[in-house]
Amino acid sequence: MRLLGIETSCDETGLALYDEARGLLAQRLHSQVDMHRAYGGVVPELASRDHIRRVLPLLDECLEEVRLGREAIDGIAVTTGPGLAGALLVGASIGHALGLALGRPVVGVHHLEGHLLSPLLADPAPAFPFVALLVSGGHTQLMRVDGFGDYRLLGETVDDAAGEAFDKTAQLLGLGYPGGPAVSRLADSGRPGAFSFPRPMLHSGNLDFSFSGLKTAVLTAVRRIEVTCEQARADVARAFVDAVVDVLAAKSRAALRATQLARLVVAGGVGANRQLRARLGTASAAEGFELFFPPLDLCTDNGAMIARAGLVRLRAGQRSGPGFSVHPRWPLEQAAGSDAGRAAGGAAG
Repeated sequence: MRLLGIETSCDETGLALYDEARGLLAQRLHSQVDMHRAYGGVVPELASRDHIRRVLPLLDECLEEVRLGREAIDGIAVTTGPGLAGALLVGASIGHALGLALGRPVVGVHHLEGHLLSPLLADPAPAFPFVALLVSGGHTQLMRVDGFGDYRLLGETVDDAAGEAFDKTAQLLGLGYPGGPAVSRLADSGRPGAFSFPRPMLHSGNLDFSFSGLKTAVLTAVRRIEVTCEQARADVARAFVDAVVDVLAAKSRAALRATQLARLVVAGGVGANRQLRARLGTASAAEGFELFFPPLDLCTDNGAMIARAGLVRLRAGQRSGPGFSVHPRWPLEQAAGSDAGRAAGGAAG
C-alpha cells in the first residue's frame, strides 16, 4: 500500500509518500517560522491561510520526485488533532477531497501518535514494547508502548511542557521565535555551574514533570544580569538546558526501571536537542538500555510520521466517513482506545 500523509496541525505543512514495502519515498516540509517570527509566536489565522497555499504544490513536488501520478496513491492519512482548529481543517478537508476524487480511503491520525511512532521510520527501528519520552510542543509525556494503538500514560507535565519552557527562555534572553534551537546553541558557550537552577519534581516519586518553576528561575536570573552581556546570557542558557536535560533523562530512566523495560524511544521536537541526545546516549552506554531517536529531519512535525501511523490504522480497517471532524483537544489515550487502534495493536504486536 502506498500512502499519502498530510500534516497541518500548527505552523508546518508536511506532505509525504510512504510505501509499505519500500518505506519513505518522498517528503516535503514547509515551515512558517519566518512568517510568525514577527509576532513572537504562531498566529492561527495566518497559519491556516498558508496551509491552503502549500498543500497541493507540496504534493505535486512529492509525486514528481518519484515520477508518479495522484492515481498511484492507495490511501490518505491526515492529522485530525490535536492542534489549531483552522489548520487541522485545511489538511483534513483537502485530504478528504482527494480521497473522494480518487476513490481512496482516508483515515484520521492523532498528531502525537505520529510523533510516538516516528522512530519506526529509522533504521534500525525499535521493537515493541518500549518506553517513549514524547517531548513535542505543548506536550511532555512518558508512555509505555506495547504495540500499535496500545499506549499507557506513565507521567506527564502538570503545567508547562519542556518545549514551552524553551520558548519562554528564548524570549527572556532576546533570542526570538522559535526558541528551542537558539537556546541550545547559546548554551554551548555557557559555563557550567555559573547559575544553579531547580530540577522540578526530580524527586517527586512519580513520573510527572513540571517546568513552570524553572521558567520563573530563569526570569529571576535574567533580571540580575546585564542582558547585553553575551557570556552571561550563555551561562543562563547553559544552566537552563542542563536542568531540563537532567529532569528528562532522570524521569526516562526511572520509567524504564518502573516498567522493567530496556528500550527507550525519544520523539518530538525536543528530541532533536543535542544535549539531551548526548546525556541519554551516555546513560544508555552505562546502564545497558537500548536508545532510539527518529531521524533529525523527522523530529519536527512532518507528513511521514502521519503516513506511517495511518498505514497501521488503514490496515486495521479504520476509515473516515464522508463527513469528518477535527479535534483541537484530543488525549492520546482516546485515540489509542478506539476499536481500530486495539485491532492494530493486536495485529502488529
